[in-house]
Amino acid sequence: MSKKPTFKEIALDGVLRQNPVLKLVLGTCPTLGLTTAAISGLGMGAAATFVLICSNILISLLRNVIPDKVRIPCFIVIIATFTTVVRGLLEAFLPDIYDVLGTFLPLIVVNCVILGRAESFASKNPVGSSALDGLFMGLGFTLALTLMGIVREVLGAGAIFGTALWNFKIEFFAKPAGAFFTYGLFIAVFTLVSNALEAKKSKKKAVVAETAEEGA
Repeated sequence: MSKKPTFKEIALDGVLRQNPVLKLVLGTCPTLGLTTAAISGLGMGAAATFVLICSNILISLLRNVIPDKVRIPCFIVIIATFTTVVRGLLEAFLPDIYDVLGTFLPLIVVNCVILGRAESFASKNPVGSSALDGLFMGLGFTLALTLMGIVREVLGAGAIFGTALWNFKIEFFAKPAGAFFTYGLFIAVFTLVSNALEAKKSKKKAVVAETAEEGA
């Protein structure tokens, strides 16, 4: 039996070590299409997080019931159900966000982040761990989209969350090319920081091991 992941491992994987946008490069369509403004990135992230948590919980509950041969179609049906729920909720209570997300909202059904977690985690782990995995993967997804949205909105529109900051604008960042540039920049910075932290951690372990050997 595989070891049950700890809270810390799940949290670090979702936000940092396996960040779906910056590390695994999943969910690129909404990442590129909805980060012209911070609020659209935040809205998509929140919607995807809701679907992630709910689908992970249900798939984990049914993991010993769903036949292996039809697991992917079953996962998609479950994800589609919760996507429909979140669409209805947004349309009823947050129509402005619903309009901003547009066609990207129903595309949550085929978001690789959600289907990937269903297949690689929820179908193999208990309900509690699966719920946490959905939460922190969703937070990692939301954080990446929101930060990209902030950068593009500030530089491309001179505003943040719809509030004007100044008249200075770099229109490049409001265009599709700006989305690719910003995404690439975020991945580069994330990779550099991650590699530096990993190297520091490895060096620290080596020093500890060397000290232990000398003490022995």
